[in-house]
Amino acid sequence: MKQEDIVIYACVIIGAGIGLMLGSAFPGVLVGLGIGYLIKFSFKKRINVALLFISRKKA
Repeated sequence: MKQEDIVIYACVIIGAGIGLMLGSAFPGVLVGLGIGYLIKFSFKKRINVALLFISRKKA
């Protein structure tokens, strides 16, 4: 298991819990999965931009 995948798993579990409270877990799981991928993508994008900025600053 990769460290970045923990965010996706947590979002899926939270989505399933919210979905159970609303009466249907599966749509909550799907929404949690989508939100988890968006968060993972935004973290990856932020890290790449930060690394690019740092490498340009050194030169």
